[in-house]
Amino acid sequence: MQFMSDNAARVHPKVWAAMQAADAPDSPYDGDALSRRLDSLFADLFGRPCTVLWTATGTSANCLALAPMVPPHGGVVCHREAHIEMDEAGAPGFYLHGAKLMLAEGEGAKLTPSAIAAVIDPIRNDVHQVQPHAISITQASEYGCAYRPAEVAAIGRFAHERGLRLHMDGARFANAVSFLGCTPDEACGSGAVHALSFGFVKNGGMGAEAIVFFEDGLADVVRYRRKRAGHLQSKGRFLAAQIVAMVEDGLWLDNARAANAAAQELGAACAGRLLHPVEANELFVRMTAAEREALRAQGFSFYDWGDDAARLVTSWSSDAAHVSALARAVAAL
Repeated sequence: MQFMSDNAARVHPKVWAAMQAADAPDSPYDGDALSRRLDSLFADLFGRPCTVLWTATGTSANCLALAPMVPPHGGVVCHREAHIEMDEAGAPGFYLHGAKLMLAEGEGAKLTPSAIAAVIDPIRNDVHQVQPHAISITQASEYGCAYRPAEVAAIGRFAHERGLRLHMDGARFANAVSFLGCTPDEACGSGAVHALSFGFVKNGGMGAEAIVFFEDGLADVVRYRRKRAGHLQSKGRFLAAQIVAMVEDGLWLDNARAANAAAQELGAACAGRLLHPVEANELFVRMTAAEREALRAQGFSFYDWGDDAARLVTSWSSDAAHVSALARAVAAL
């Protein structure tokens, strides 16, 4: 009974069907009909013009999105627990040719303008210190907490005042939008974000993520950077097919609602043990080592979170019987 990661979830049948339907001759790379649809498809979704490039992984999506924003001598402000800091094996430094991650604090792995200011205000404006060029936030955060639209907008205003660009790691963007009950654009602060890494792999995709650029010119640079990094796939229509299948009929949001509902069921059973509010599809739950072993002995798999907690992750394909069984098992500890 799998609660380790939504990366382990099934591929949605509609995604498989879309990939099969795309198995016909078309232009290579991103010249195919499906890839050419992405800009208009996402413009309709966000209610604003945008340019969309596909890539295969969340790490490449984050790093390629940041690449045109930050020079090698610059820095990116992110939370200390951000995925780009904790789980991407130095890939930002690789893609950004040595640019620095500048780590900030914040409850629930979320940033605020004051937390960002605490990092960058002490930096002298001279050649002897790394200067910030961008901010990266995660929606929903690494602790499963969703930024409210007003919070993203406030960070966007701060970024504009300081001459910084704003990137959003949206590996679980769909889960955040589902929880907030807002539009995708509102979840991005209504125009505050310059580039969004829109995650699909955790939410029913097979191997495709979208980088959504809201600022003119950024995508033009990334087309070259994507090729140079080895992420311009020759049969790109199969990545585009996954994204189109998820977006055009709202499957991305339906899947996120299912994952979130499963997480809420578990959250109710974990009352009093939760380290953070359940606002997406991740739960961080206080448990002793003995309690965790007791759950594993019953067939549940999950990650330890430090010495005294567990991380439980639901997905669009979480088995309802397994979710209920885990809820009962936790409640019985």
